[in-house]
Amino acid sequence: MRRVTKKVMVGAVAIGGDAPISVQSMTNTKTTDIAATLAQIHRLQEAGCNIVRIAVPTKEAALAFAEIRKRCTTPLVADIHFHHALALAAIDAGADKIRINPGNIGARAKVEQVVKKAVQHHVPIRVGVNSGSIARDILQQEGGETTAALVKSALRHVELCREFGAEDIVLSLKSSDVLQTIAAYRMASELTDVPLHIGVTEAGTVRSGTIKSAVGCGVLLADGIGDTLRVSLTGDPVEEVYVGYQILKSLNLSQRGVNLISCPTCSRTEVDLIAIAERVEARLAGIDKPIAVAVMGCVVNGPGEARHADIGVACGVGSATLFKKGRIVRKIKEADIVDELVREVQAML
Repeated sequence: MRRVTKKVMVGAVAIGGDAPISVQSMTNTKTTDIAATLAQIHRLQEAGCNIVRIAVPTKEAALAFAEIRKRCTTPLVADIHFHHALALAAIDAGADKIRINPGNIGARAKVEQVVKKAVQHHVPIRVGVNSGSIARDILQQEGGETTAALVKSALRHVELCREFGAEDIVLSLKSSDVLQTIAAYRMASELTDVPLHIGVTEAGTVRSGTIKSAVGCGVLLADGIGDTLRVSLTGDPVEEVYVGYQILKSLNLSQRGVNLISCPTCSRTEVDLIAIAERVEARLAGIDKPIAVAVMGCVVNGPGEARHADIGVACGVGSATLFKKGRIVRKIKEADIVDELVREVQAML
């Protein structure tokens, strides 16, 4: 059962409460390159990204953020470190949420200015803490970057924001260590009703990072923990969105897009199934409606899986049998499988 949390609105997107688990990503263009950043936001939006975070490291970036905010509809989060003046500027620029680590903003008075302005403008705050930004005194108390230290530091920052009047708070406490990430979120979920933004930070490349993120986020989501997520990958941010939805779909927490069922292939396979499956996946990537599509390589499991999918093919020698809603429709030559399958999916939708 999903943990009950307070609902926080980020623009038109709800985090927590009974809201669906949202998928986030972060632009990796230079924020000052407004055209490139807007183009990337558009690609993220097409992939289904619910909330986009943008780094605001300079005054010039804050000015660019203001222009970007005017020219897109996606909820935008301003990512701020070290300079409280940039957080104030981002709020003025129309940020739908600001991400801060109070520990690196500086003096208490600076944090107070940021939080009070956010409250005044009804802007939620994501308190983001990771294993590299634990408060120094807590590190000493806990004997290092322990799970307890991470959680204690995060909750201290939450209470500081509340002291200055903030109620709309989202919390993230990530580690690049998967087991510590899981333990920290489990511990925090017992101690606060603040919505949790989950993810494994600095997870790695698309291949390794996808695996770490699927394990870390998957375990937490299966436990009912997590209200929004970001998959942090060294690569195209659109991949983060794709992986995020795959994680949610694998746990029946999202129905968005195509559920592609395909076999791992073996010596029974008589067509180039790997290339066919990859082409089908790429061609159907823009679909946001839920549909199960099977691309199977032989007669052992192929007909059964194809019958259970909304639409699918079970391949034989240089050809495939097309199934729709459990019924055989016709045979297709190998060269036509991708085009015919995509055409049938589009017609069904």
